[in-house]
Amino acid sequence: MSERKVLNKYYPPDFDPSKIPKLKLPKDRQYVVRLMAPFNMRCKTCGEYIYKGKKFNARKETVQNELYLGLPIFRFYIKCTRCLAEITFKTDPESTDYAMEHGATRNFQAEKLIEEEEKKIQQDREEEELNNPMKVLENRTRDSKLEMEVLENLQELKELNQRQAQVDFEGMLDQYKEMERRQRERDQEEDERETKEMLERVLVKRLRDSDSEEETEDAKDQSRRNTADKPTDILTTDRDTGPQGSSSVGVKKQKVERWERSVGGLGGKGALGSLVVRKKPADSACKPAAAAPQQAADTQTDHSGAGAAKPESSKASNGQPVASQYGSSLSLLEAYTDSDDSNSD
Repeated sequence: MSERKVLNKYYPPDFDPSKIPKLKLPKDRQYVVRLMAPFNMRCKTCGEYIYKGKKFNARKETVQNELYLGLPIFRFYIKCTRCLAEITFKTDPESTDYAMEHGATRNFQAEKLIEEEEKKIQQDREEEELNNPMKVLENRTRDSKLEMEVLENLQELKELNQRQAQVDFEGMLDQYKEMERRQRERDQEEDERETKEMLERVLVKRLRDSDSEEETEDAKDQSRRNTADKPTDILTTDRDTGPQGSSSVGVKKQKVERWERSVGGLGGKGALGSLVVRKKPADSACKPAAAAPQQAADTQTDHSGAGAAKPESSKASNGQPVASQYGSSLSLLEAYTDSDDSNSD
């Protein structure tokens, strides 16, 4: 196994290389080689772009009857990556480049065209200078003028670089940092002011809300006080009934009259007069017992017809009625005196 890596092979003493038979191969035979596209190209069949450096398995052959200074020229066959159309190109030792033959067009060869144009201009100039000495002088003058312009431009660039070298970059950076710091402080102050304004607006809104809540609570308390009043206060209170009603004095008088019709007057004799026993000289002595039942019956009928509450009455030990609690003090005193007179009789 170690012999396969030996560089110097063993040749016997009787080795004769001329006795080795030679293979007869055709001159235009093709070899399969691995290569990269030497330039950018576009397929004529499908329009596929093939960029420079793409690898292909190409067939290589030697071009017959074409030499450049004794150097052979080789042709290569590749296939399009999309439509498999055949593309051929060959070497160009004269311009140290490759030349496209058919199947595709070469792209981005502007640099090559410019170089060719410059070479052509240089050859034409040399031909003119050989036959015309005045043309040589003109060309030299033009070249010296261009050289002076180039030197002036170079001097300006040097001066510009010197001015830039004198610039204090550290100072510029410090100024920039100071400007940034001031800008940050300004932004922070603006943010604080806006925050303060927002807090003030929120505080004012809360105060307004609290005032409105207090007003609603006062209204609720007032309504509670109004509902807590007695239902009969409406009969004695002095309120305006509107533009269609009469004056306050007239309304009060009407309410008093309505109360007297329903309950009875406090000092009158119509509703409470039946409770008082009047003095009768003739009948009081003979019929003292019949007057009391008749008086009680009259009192019940009067109060039931008027729609008011029945007064509480009490009887003495001897069966005589006692005056009710309604009425004025004079009427009660009169009732008591009449009852005493009747008893004495």
